[in-house]
Amino acid sequence: MNRTHRRLSALVTLLLLAAAASAQAHHPLTAHITLSRELGDRAVSGRAILALSPKAPRGPALDPGQVFSGPDVVWIAAQEVARLAPGGSADISGDQLAFPAPLSTAPAGHWWAMLLLDVDHNAAYHFFSPGDLRSDVVELKDFDPASGKPLELTLSHRVPEPPQAKLPDNAERLDFVSPSLSAFWGRPIHMRGVVVLPPKYAGGTTRYPAVYWTHGFGGDLSSIEHGVAPTYSQLMTSGKVPPMIYVLLDESTATGTHEFADSVNNGPWGKALTAELIPYIDRHYRTRATAQARFVTGHSSGGWAALWLGVTYPRIFGGTWPTSPDPSDFHSFTGPDLRARPAQNLYRKPDGSPWMLVRIEGKDVDSLESLARQERVLGEYGGQMASFDWVFSPRGADGRPQQLFDRATGEINPAVADAWEKYDVAETIRKNVATLRPLLQDHIHLYVGTIDTFHLDEPARALEKTLKDVGIRAQFHYVEGKDHFNLYDDGLHEKIAAEMDAASRPKPARK
Repeated sequence: MNRTHRRLSALVTLLLLAAAASAQAHHPLTAHITLSRELGDRAVSGRAILALSPKAPRGPALDPGQVFSGPDVVWIAAQEVARLAPGGSADISGDQLAFPAPLSTAPAGHWWAMLLLDVDHNAAYHFFSPGDLRSDVVELKDFDPASGKPLELTLSHRVPEPPQAKLPDNAERLDFVSPSLSAFWGRPIHMRGVVVLPPKYAGGTTRYPAVYWTHGFGGDLSSIEHGVAPTYSQLMTSGKVPPMIYVLLDESTATGTHEFADSVNNGPWGKALTAELIPYIDRHYRTRATAQARFVTGHSSGGWAALWLGVTYPRIFGGTWPTSPDPSDFHSFTGPDLRARPAQNLYRKPDGSPWMLVRIEGKDVDSLESLARQERVLGEYGGQMASFDWVFSPRGADGRPQQLFDRATGEINPAVADAWEKYDVAETIRKNVATLRPLLQDHIHLYVGTIDTFHLDEPARALEKTLKDVGIRAQFHYVEGKDHFNLYDDGLHEKIAAEMDAASRPKPARK
């Protein structure tokens, strides 16, 4: 062996030794967690979620939110914990089930850490909910996640029940037990919400149009009571919108949002609304109780619900006003074509580039894969993709809905995608056009921003084309420069209410 070969051999040996030393220095991250005795005298179980953030929290707790990538991503890891006793401890792994990668691979630096025990397993819908336990947020200076030093975190806070909202004087809580949903589940199922009445309703005899509204993903009864009901009350009281009866409905469940669709997994929510709750409302409130004076609206997942209800029950509703609805043509399910055969991949385009989900100010920043992988760590129930499965998918042999796609690879199951076709609004119209064409004329009034955060303007354009192709008049409004979250900023509530009011009025007889 000549001198050059000896030098190369020595260099390779040094590199191998350095790599081995580096590998030996890299240890999985572990969190040693303790349940404070001050939180009670009973053992607790749940999903322990460890969060690491490179930025200080704005409040007393860390929340992963919907930032899936980039420098501000909150790293999370999860593990089930069973019967953790007061004063007892357990170790959880930061590497086995983690996002965006095993926590030990996070760069050394300045971090903040917190532990959440999700006792009701709904962190994928609400990261914090009443009864959950959490630790303080711990500041970690010069922290190396690969050092092997365990994090020490104590569950010392219980998430409290939110204060009960004080409803406006012209609003009432709604709590209706559905016979059909109760029969499906074998226990009483409540349909809850808030009814907001016109300012001069009390003591009067006038009958009013009824507007059925529902929220998007992440909404619930609390958000209706604290935010939506006061908004509609104020709009009517100030005269900015005409007097109508607003029925604000909670569509959240343990599985996500049921979207008022009849489902083999969630139950007959569409039937419960149209055949049970609406007649109840008409009996108990002075509605005009005709389709011409009954409307449905909602935003995001609530927008899809409004669109689905308007198309599925056109004899019940006189019109539907969906805003930024979830995909209404599954040829563009926020990017992937679920009808393509061979089946596409939900994570990657045919050219291998990622399907992007989130855009801000017109720039793509996050992917469908990031959403799915984060959701997988947060839990099996209540996340956006799991919620779609619960609404659209057939039931599997294990009693759970079949998944549209493999969470590890993004591979779409074509049999499940075929089953989803039943809930494709555009396909429903195409297959039933002879019946629906006369019923849906001037029935759909859709609003979406031209830079919708979740690319929901794309399936809206596909639906609009379908309606034009089959000869159904509809109003599609692409609001320039608006995204998913600021669509209503310039008076959209007032515009939609005025359109509903005009639609509810008797039409002059044609000569």
